[in-house]
Amino acid sequence: MNSNSEIVVALDIGTTKICALAARQDQNGKIEILGAGKVESVGVLRGVVSNIEKTVKGISDAIAQTEKSANIEIGVVNVGIAGQHIKSMQHRGLLTRQTNHDEISQEDIDQLINDMHKLVLPPGDKIIHVIPQEYIVDNEQGIIDPIGMSGRRLEANFHIITGQITATKNIYKCVEKANLELATLMLEPIASAAAVLSQEEMEAGVALVDIGGGTTDLAIFHEGIIRHSAVIPLGGNIITKDIKDGCAVMVSQAEKLKVRFGCALDSEVIENRIITIQGLAGRPPKEISERNLARIIQARMEEILEHIFWEIRRSGYEKKITGGIVLTGGGALLRNIANLVEFKTGHVARIGYPTEHLAHGYEQEISSPIYSTAVGLLLKGFEQLEKERLYTPRYNPASIPTPAIKDTPITTTDPTEDEDIIQEEKPTGFFGKLFQKTKAWFEANPEDNI
Repeated sequence: MNSNSEIVVALDIGTTKICALAARQDQNGKIEILGAGKVESVGVLRGVVSNIEKTVKGISDAIAQTEKSANIEIGVVNVGIAGQHIKSMQHRGLLTRQTNHDEISQEDIDQLINDMHKLVLPPGDKIIHVIPQEYIVDNEQGIIDPIGMSGRRLEANFHIITGQITATKNIYKCVEKANLELATLMLEPIASAAAVLSQEEMEAGVALVDIGGGTTDLAIFHEGIIRHSAVIPLGGNIITKDIKDGCAVMVSQAEKLKVRFGCALDSEVIENRIITIQGLAGRPPKEISERNLARIIQARMEEILEHIFWEIRRSGYEKKITGGIVLTGGGALLRNIANLVEFKTGHVARIGYPTEHLAHGYEQEISSPIYSTAVGLLLKGFEQLEKERLYTPRYNPASIPTPAIKDTPITTTDPTEDEDIIQEEKPTGFFGKLFQKTKAWFEANPEDNI
């Protein structure tokens, strides 16, 4: 298979893994996975690049695996961004149009969005996304799509996502050093939401919780629009660290939490078997019962959920998420985690799998919540291609060069062909015949011309 402009490649640079997916859309709009690659990530800390060279090597290896499995050459990728430096805020923009008779166009919307990029931010921050939420046309509120309406005063509420300039530049630098071009840079929880949430859930109100290795991402949707987003610098790695350390303090804390909340992970099904945990170099292995291990995991998960629920309350949408909480990411694979979330928050919960938009024939591994962000980046990449088709003309007539006219005579074997090709209008009247005779004389006597 040769390189194809309709093939989209997603690159998920995570704390524990770097994965890439190459895909195209079938005739039904479903995503057909062509190739995949996944390697361990050793140059990223809590969602932020901490070592350029190691991250570049991880990207190159993941892309090489994808190219081999898909039999293509990859040059452009869609990348996700996360990390504790990500922030969000709400802002309102205003545009006063010259007349209220002309219809509101896409250019007016673009001007409002461009004005948001002029906001004064704290030093070192830059805007990553400007997401329109709702529009107001001449004080008429709650408008989702104002294009085609008439009005003089156009306002919009925007959800603005910002991040550190250095963190963003480091991602660009890693991608460029891997000999790739970055097509789009997308906030990871937005990509994950596109992969695992249904439109009905986003309309009713839902909170997406993506539990990764280094961070836990939150995105709250209501009436089909993102309302709040946050990145919490806690993930599955802290659970792994506690398990490695043996963490007797955490066991004691888990006992207290069990008395206070009950234990969703530590059920009677779990036997009190002894698990041996390999010690660090030169240290003996540690032993811990399976039941105590479950308590350690639960204690850490409850800590993460406390931060998540605090963000949900802070957003003001605690009572508006009728669709409950959807869990995805590697941390969502923990046993009974949905039950724990329901017990802690009082909201219904489910595990989100990125299978709804995939065509038949994908590998079973791709259906794991681990790949939710990558599949979402593919969806956003195809959306971007569609926008380019809609708003970019196939060609610009002004850009087409005019071919040079060469003074090459037309040669034919049959003199009558010239009369068929060029039908020259012969002048009539006295002056016309006089002009023809004068022209014929000059052509017959060129040496007499001055």
